Amino acid sequence: MALGASLQRRWYGGGRPPWWARPLEALYAGVVRRRANDFRRDPSKVVRLPVPVVVVGNITIGGTGKTPLIVALAQAMAERGFRPGVVSRGYGGSERGPYLLSEDDAASKVGDEPSLIRQSGVPVAIGRERPEAAQLLIDAGCDLVLADDGLQHHRLGRDVEICVIDGERRLGNGHLLPAGPLREPASRLADVDFIVVNGGTPQGSEVPMRLEGGTAVNMDDPTLTAPLSDFAGRPAHAVAGIGNPARFFASLAAHGIAVDGHPFADHHAFTRDDFTFADGCPVLMTDKDAVKCREFARANWWRVPVRAVMPDAFWDAVAAKIRGS
Repeated sequence: MALGASLQRRWYGGGRPPWWARPLEALYAGVVRRRANDFRRDPSKVVRLPVPVVVVGNITIGGTGKTPLIVALAQAMAERGFRPGVVSRGYGGSERGPYLLSEDDAASKVGDEPSLIRQSGVPVAIGRERPEAAQLLIDAGCDLVLADDGLQHHRLGRDVEICVIDGERRLGNGHLLPAGPLREPASRLADVDFIVVNGGTPQGSEVPMRLEGGTAVNMDDPTLTAPLSDFAGRPAHAVAGIGNPARFFASLAAHGIAVDGHPFADHHAFTRDDFTFADGCPVLMTDKDAVKCREFARANWWRVPVRAVMPDAFWDAVAAKIRGS
């Protein structure tokens, strides 16, 4: 954890990569290049599905807002006449798949992000091999597959690629792992169809996105809601096991909440022992974390749902691209 935090400070704080990271970056770059070239040289390795595929991903590690975008994209495409389903690896869950989620599957089985997406009413299938998992969606009646975090999964053929960037952190120092936060070179952005920027200031043809959420939902009694302004002026524990916890903490502080932030690693498997707060202050967490804490939630615990807000022209452009594929 300490090493990871130290690296992230270098990646996004303008510091030089540590000396030992540069040769590892060169090795990693070679692996990434060879893997991509393998699929370019032998197209038979790419599995094309009988329905259009839209991949949503990023080229950096850590959170950029992919999950809220996937949910909003599924809803927008459904409004435009498609029957979308989402395919995901199911990271953090025990199920290896291929597996079609049911409404009552636990996040510990299927992963936190697939569980959260399924709660929105969208069909979700998981599996290490995306094409086989996606076929389950097609068999269930979906005519559009949305691949969550699939930019680097070259085996799954795609018709549209959407890359999401954190508008504040952008691409960090521009180096590949572990010298920087990049999974692929920045030049990869030239190949995608749409670049979506979460927060910050979009550049050129980038599409702006913002995460909107000003209401908390009680985790012990989901019928109880409260505006975040009700928590203003008093301390609250903020828990986040996401790629960029600081973004969540800042969003709460913007509502005047005295945030006591508790960052955890992305996809952290929460237990009761992680919540040893004895001061009686409310606990606020993201939806992604809340799906893993429902079984032991207490009366003063609240989840803070967000939704991705995008220009209508973007949804129309994606739909047009799908229909033209």
